Amino acid sequence: MKMIDLDHIDRRLLAILQEDSTVPIAELAERVGLTQTPCWKRIKRLQDAGVITARVALLDRDALDLSLTVFVAVKTGRHDEAWLATFAAGARALPEVVEFYRMSGEVDYLLKVVVRDIAAYDRFYKRLIATAPLTDVSSSFAMEQIKFTTALPITTA
Repeated sequence: MKMIDLDHIDRRLLAILQEDSTVPIAELAERVGLTQTPCWKRIKRLQDAGVITARVALLDRDALDLSLTVFVAVKTGRHDEAWLATFAAGARALPEVVEFYRMSGEVDYLLKVVVRDIAAYDRFYKRLIATAPLTDVSSSFAMEQIKFTTALPITTA
């Protein structure tokens, strides 16, 4: 991704699109004080530069019977590139993994997993531990979601 300078109009466009990517170009242009063509060109430039990476629909997990969120902390005794490539490919291939991070500190990797219930998590867990040799896998089950957003904190001033 190439770095680009973002002015206040770019930042305002991004903030609006993060909240609702279906806003019509005419409304976007009006809200940021542009006409439609310059507004569209800015959005295209933001896409081409990789600032806007995708436009997606956010789904209701409960409506899809995927109400259990599990944070999985993984420790390993291996830290070589071959092991990481194997583990990362295995974890990426598991559709239940919605976020996956390499960490600093006590835990080596942290996964956010979404499943239907404990039985579904147990099936997932067995597939996860088969991906690569792991030293320790610890699971924490979310009791309540206090905040959820996909919007990044963009300063628009």
